[in-house]
Amino acid sequence: MKPYRPVPSGRFALLPCLLAVSLAGQAQAADLLTITRDAIDNNASLASARAQRSSVEEGRNVERGDLLPQVSATGQVAHNRLYDSVASTRTAGTGNGDDSYNSASLSLEATQALFDAANSAEVDRAESRIDQQTYQLAATEQQVLIDVSSAYFDILRAHAILEARRAQERAIGRQLEQAQEQFNVGLIAVTEVEEARASYDQSRADRIAAENELQVSFEALERLTGQRYESIDALQDAMPVIPPQPTGRDAWIDLAMDNSPLVLASQAGVEVSEDAVDIAQAQRLPVVEAFANYDYSDSDQDHMEGHNSQSQLGARVSLPIYTGGRTSASIRQSTYDLESSQYDFEDQRRQTVQQVRSLYTQVTNDVATVEARAQAIVSNQSALDATRAGYEVGTRNIVDVLNAEQSLYDAIADHADARFSYVIDLLTLRQQSGTLNVEAIESLNDWLSAEQGVSLALPDTREDSRYDEAMDIGQPPQPES
Repeated sequence: MKPYRPVPSGRFALLPCLLAVSLAGQAQAADLLTITRDAIDNNASLASARAQRSSVEEGRNVERGDLLPQVSATGQVAHNRLYDSVASTRTAGTGNGDDSYNSASLSLEATQALFDAANSAEVDRAESRIDQQTYQLAATEQQVLIDVSSAYFDILRAHAILEARRAQERAIGRQLEQAQEQFNVGLIAVTEVEEARASYDQSRADRIAAENELQVSFEALERLTGQRYESIDALQDAMPVIPPQPTGRDAWIDLAMDNSPLVLASQAGVEVSEDAVDIAQAQRLPVVEAFANYDYSDSDQDHMEGHNSQSQLGARVSLPIYTGGRTSASIRQSTYDLESSQYDFEDQRRQTVQQVRSLYTQVTNDVATVEARAQAIVSNQSALDATRAGYEVGTRNIVDVLNAEQSLYDAIADHADARFSYVIDLLTLRQQSGTLNVEAIESLNDWLSAEQGVSLALPDTREDSRYDEAMDIGQPPQPES
């Protein structure tokens, strides 16, 4: 299997920072590329994956060390005492049979493996683990890219929906003002004012919920990057919504089988398990090594001077004859592990194929959905205009107008939701096929505009509506009796 080449980092386009200060820390405005760079530099999960890969790389050096020369030294200095209950002529006259002396010794040994199948297989398994961890790191990188992109466009989605809810609140607020004025001059009943008030209260609740969603979305982005953003660039309306390229699900499946880091990591896991089988089987083979040793000893026992030394140079062979069934059990265990990893690889392959197929279909449907949602805005606007005209001549009531208003702004919110779902689904399709990289983020970043930035700071909503300006706490007035 070819080693995985990490996703190229690409070039990051930096936008000038807008300086502002908030209680939460230093504020900054950024585009998608800037935030992606922050995530790559600061994301905790990605940093952990990098450290894990470095650890696995060192594991190869650990295993390789067993095949390289081994040198050991042992030294000892001691004071010795002998206790002998039988007196000898040597100790006659001393009154006891005790004797003491000093000794010193030194041993040096060097070995070099000539044939060690088990350790060689350990090195092979370490290499396979590096490949597997490299794919896992690439998968983590792509997951960070999709998480950051999803969080970014979730903010834009929440902002677009919030704008629709604000416009809805203003429109229904004006409708309530008109109903109040008409009631005051006796043109309509109080029930129509109450209907308008209920719709207005609901629009306020929808707007508050949308504001909360926007703030929560900013917090999610901060968690991924470790940075606080007070505003981000908006997506231009001119961004094309087109089917995924290349066309055809099979083409995307082929891309996934060749590039998906999750599939490749599972495949590398099979190789790791195959190496484990080789290690277990190698336990039955002999180990051949060359050795050289040198021993030195010296003592002053019996008042003798001088020392002893010896050296050896040769080769030795060790062969396990019987290990209590341990080797056979280890082979069976590693074989079952191999079988499990093969099933895991097949499961990952099937899962990736299913996800790519589903996402391709979803993105294709998103294209049609965005077009249909855009047309629904036009249709609902026409319906609202007709309903208002009917209300003015008395053929429609205020409930019809309020329902038409609600339908229009729901259509606007649905269109925004469908548009950003298309962007996120397209990026997720690229992730599942293993083709999501910084270059893809860069091409999408070209459709962002700093002139229409989305800010975390929320405006005073009372300034958006003439209806609320007249109220101290933003509550609608009670109808006059």
